[in-house]
Amino acid sequence: MSDAEDARRVYDPDAEHPFPDQKLNDVLAFVAADEEIQAYLDAQNVNAVERKRYNDHGPKHISIVRNRALRLYELLKASDADFNGARQQGLAEADESVIVALAASLHDVGHVVHRDRHAFYSIPLASDILDRILPEFYDTADAVRMKGEVLHAILCHHTPVEPLTTEAGVIRVADALDMERGRSRIPYEQGGRGINTLSSQAINRVSLHEGDSRPVLVEIEMTNAAGVYQVDNLLKAKLKGSGLEDLVRIVAVNTNENREQLVERIEL
Repeated sequence: MSDAEDARRVYDPDAEHPFPDQKLNDVLAFVAADEEIQAYLDAQNVNAVERKRYNDHGPKHISIVRNRALRLYELLKASDADFNGARQQGLAEADESVIVALAASLHDVGHVVHRDRHAFYSIPLASDILDRILPEFYDTADAVRMKGEVLHAILCHHTPVEPLTTEAGVIRVADALDMERGRSRIPYEQGGRGINTLSSQAINRVSLHEGDSRPVLVEIEMTNAAGVYQVDNLLKAKLKGSGLEDLVRIVAVNTNENREQLVERIEL
């Protein structure tokens, strides 16, 4: 499978078919084939992993966040949630998922400058990249509006800045949904034993489904109580203020069969 085809797989890593919206598929194919973007995705992991021994922020993280953001988008759309970013800009409904996909793809590019305050550094870097991407798919006026919405979502993903759109809220939450143990593999193998690394090692699986009481059910399987940090400190913090608090239900279950386990189940 080519890099472009791999980038077009959404939601399920083993899915054979791309997202049904053709514009989204075309944009994702462009992103996958762009050498500068791919170079940034590799380079942005150096400060995070090699120098700070933090969890993965490279191509794999971006792929997972993008897939889960699009999955969130799909589930919320099925419940008739209002994606006001595109709507209030007079953009097409099909542009909602493009905003989500581009913001997810570029949200961590500021790591090439520094881990600290990286969301702010991501803005000028992503702005330059979007100036190359958007004219391929939009006229000048719509490209400006799309750019503003994508940058808004990027800024709000890791700062106290309030997300003002559902699209931005989706990116904020999806970023925290990449918490499985594979994300901390490199720092763990290099001796990292910080709480972010250890708590990620305790998360076995994250899955998103249509919910009963709320449109989205996030199920998290963890193997020991260390995983509570990922759920209660990181994911909870991202969900709070995202605008999605009443739309997403989060349930974490300890799947370790040890009868003396400290935590069996938590729910936000």
